[in-house]
Amino acid sequence: MTASKLKFEKYRKFHLMGIGGAGMSGLALLLSQLGCEVSGCDVAHSYYIDKISKKGIDFRIGHSKEHIEELEPDVLVCSSAIPAGNSELKFASSKGIPIYKRAEVLSWLFNERSGIGVAGTHGKTTTASMIGLIFELAKTNPTVAIGGELCDIGGNAKLGKGPYMIAELDESDGSFELFNSEVAIVTNADWDHVDHYPHFHSVINAFKRFLHNRKEQGLAVVCGEDKGVQVLMESSDLDNIVTYGWGTSWDWGAIDVVHKSGGGTSFKVLHKGKTVDTVELRVSGDHNVLDALAAYVVGSTYSIPQDIIKEALNKFSGAKRRLQHMGKIGDVDIFDDYGHHPSEINATLMALKKTFPQRRITAIFQPHRYTRTAAMYREFAESLSIADKVYLMPIYPADETPIEGVSSHLIYSAVVDNAGGKFYLCSSSDEVVDRVCEEVVSGDVILTIGAGDVFMIGDKIIKILQSRDLSANAVVIEA
Repeated sequence: MTASKLKFEKYRKFHLMGIGGAGMSGLALLLSQLGCEVSGCDVAHSYYIDKISKKGIDFRIGHSKEHIEELEPDVLVCSSAIPAGNSELKFASSKGIPIYKRAEVLSWLFNERSGIGVAGTHGKTTTASMIGLIFELAKTNPTVAIGGELCDIGGNAKLGKGPYMIAELDESDGSFELFNSEVAIVTNADWDHVDHYPHFHSVINAFKRFLHNRKEQGLAVVCGEDKGVQVLMESSDLDNIVTYGWGTSWDWGAIDVVHKSGGGTSFKVLHKGKTVDTVELRVSGDHNVLDALAAYVVGSTYSIPQDIIKEALNKFSGAKRRLQHMGKIGDVDIFDDYGHHPSEINATLMALKKTFPQRRITAIFQPHRYTRTAAMYREFAESLSIADKVYLMPIYPADETPIEGVSSHLIYSAVVDNAGGKFYLCSSSDEVVDRVCEEVVSGDVILTIGAGDVFMIGDKIIKILQSRDLSANAVVIEA
């Protein structure tokens, strides 16, 4: 019996701290489906708590040593957001209860299977979701673990009986290096998570180690179009690599991309310079084309028929909080996106520009973390300038303490030319809702974007707009 299987023989009662997050709740579901007794706690109720509660998983608000005393778990699993000095964590340690990070436990499952690991600074949730849907429609009965919710399977994790496991692997704390992939995908390699990676090359080195950790004869599928991936390739001795990107420069390419008015894209697939297929997507944007191409490559690698790959990609309706259409009130469309890095914001806004070329786009941005804002405020200002109007919210701190002099005003002050009054600083979510609803007109496209709780604003705006007549004063932006 392997070491991983022995762990699941030894540990049957799991307690998860930070269970309300996307990743931890997904792990809870997998453990529960394995037949383990699962409980968890978090500082607040969340959408994902509703999901796990329906599966009979014991949830408790807050962190307390009483959880350990009452539940008597065999093992404690903690989110990377839990500080080392947490009282519940310290009490479990004093009782000799083994403590693991989420990624460690997930790797026990992944490394026992034919693992398809999707890594990258951006796009890994969507790419993993697309691959998961392809394998679902191919009836391989895969195990799936995704950091966001895949709308098409109604959740962020499922335990399958087949040999394959598709997992989104997070690089934020380096834990993706624990996974031994049969196929390892790198969508891009950008500098982010500045609290863990002090500079760009530390990120590149981490991705290099991730790819070196592949199983023997394991394949790497990488986006040759990405500058970070290009640096990664130049600085490593990696082999068994397949590249994808635009045109004929790579093993697999996308050409003749068509962005459809109102949403959706189509493109032709090239392999070794020859056209092999045409793919239709419901989702929009160049970034989604590249994600779909990566998924197409993986499906072809496992000899999944083209018609199934095409059907899955066409059926894919998006992952939760990835340019998700939240509602339409009259001629006003409201979208939400998880983007919290300048590159992600750029990709999302460009997708909206191409989808709605003659409509005004209003972005409501909530910066995520003080450290990221301090490091990238100029880049945030540049990316957000693609929108026609920008409302800046206060920083969502996550688990960070404030940094003196770091606020959303840094982004505001970095705007090169705000003569037209494009950028607005807001002190609260209520102020944002009031101002947006006061200034909205027929034809507007409203986007909430950020990794915090900014998505809640979209629902508030929708409720207010439902009671109004927006037919007057439509604004049209010249293409």
